[in-house]
Amino acid sequence: MTRIEKAMRVIDPVFLNTPQYLDEQLCEALGGRAVTVKVETANPVRSFKGRGADLMLSTLAPGTPVVCASSGNFGQAVAYAGRSRGMPVEVFVPETVNPGKRQRMETFGARVIASGADGSAARKAAAAHAERHPDRFYLRDGHQAAIAEGAGTIGVELTRGAPGGADGPGFDAVVLPVGDGALINGVACWMKEHAPGTRIVGVNAEGAPSMLESLRAGRAVRLDRARTFADGIAVRDPLEISVRRARALVDEIVLVTDEAIAAAMELAVRTLGIVLEPAGAVGLAAIAEGAVVGDRLATVLTGANPRPEQVWELAARLTGPAGRATS
Repeated sequence: MTRIEKAMRVIDPVFLNTPQYLDEQLCEALGGRAVTVKVETANPVRSFKGRGADLMLSTLAPGTPVVCASSGNFGQAVAYAGRSRGMPVEVFVPETVNPGKRQRMETFGARVIASGADGSAARKAAAAHAERHPDRFYLRDGHQAAIAEGAGTIGVELTRGAPGGADGPGFDAVVLPVGDGALINGVACWMKEHAPGTRIVGVNAEGAPSMLESLRAGRAVRLDRARTFADGIAVRDPLEISVRRARALVDEIVLVTDEAIAAAMELAVRTLGIVLEPAGAVGLAAIAEGAVVGDRLATVLTGANPRPEQVWELAARLTGPAGRATS
């Protein structure tokens, strides 16, 4: 039994066996292609991050204090898992953090420290804090293997629900948002062994193509700036270890614009009735833009923690000038 299979027995069941299905309206809107969506938003942290965070914390001694940096969703997941496992959690966040995400981290019992203008500054602050306090464990999203293995349980569930079942044709491609790389590396690790005919396609925001540029260069490439409203994947400096894993596992990285992401958020509301945050909609955006080849596709809706202003903008897209829903 692989470590990803074993993870299915360890991770809090509240994060497992999430819905995955074909929606006829969505498939029609996507040109008639069979697109399976896996909904990772119906859990206490509203994202897939709980899987990896909970698995990672399960490997630490009870009561271990934990330090991490986050733009929001990973911090929520660590805070939730830490509270469940009796571990004090400190989360360093950018000063521009989504206030809703910060509030939820604090609701789950974390001490939240705003530090710096972006995720890179928050990570530096978290690392320095952990170095000054050696009793604390520094958890970095995308670094520890258990975080990717926890996310890899999504791959287990996808293969079980693939077209035709275990012996059927499977998916032509699985399309995944890429930020730090834990999700795509974990899912790809499982799929390459159990569904080798399925292509693994990652999606970067056009304004934050750090993984695409890193795979092209064969090493981790640091961007000067990340210019996207998809803060959950606005990564400027990917980890070298995450890039190495992706080089071995990922078939392709494609880019989507912020406008395409916004359109995908609107599409998700109209067809699925789900309000996604921008990072959670990028896989859907790539499919809608025709950036992914294949008739049998799957994508993961990874998060539903939008900023208030993003909800207002989405509402404006969904309503006409007179305030009535457009057709």
